[in-house]
Amino acid sequence: MTGAFETSVRVYYEDTDAGGIVYYANYLRFMERCRTDWLRDLGHDISTIGQQFGVFFAVRSTSIEYFKPAQLSDLLTVTVDLQQLRHASLYVDQNIFRNDELLCEGSIRLAALKADTLDPTPIPEPLITDIKRWKMP
Repeated sequence: MTGAFETSVRVYYEDTDAGGIVYYANYLRFMERCRTDWLRDLGHDISTIGQQFGVFFAVRSTSIEYFKPAQLSDLLTVTVDLQQLRHASLYVDQNIFRNDELLCEGSIRLAALKADTLDPTPIPEPLITDIKRWKMP
């Protein structure tokens, strides 16, 4: 695995198709959970960011490659690793593993938006500080 932030996700019946294989779009949901846990680990609950700063993150673009399928009841490890922190956006790489086996990898671009107007906005400075502290201790 990597030195990235990681969280565990269990595959439930609702995540799978009739054959017990994880439906492809659900990998995005698993990645979203990991990013939410990462922000929480930084001290910024996703709802607090919106309430405190009037900002939320929206996915601007994704690129995902699938290698092997996850299946019902698998315990997955999902990672997030910051690649670039910009004024109003950030780029992360995310991987999904079953044990040490890479199942899926993705690159996600997130944009900071004002909650009231949905216009791009700078990432709040306290969040930038904590992200930088995580990436470069």
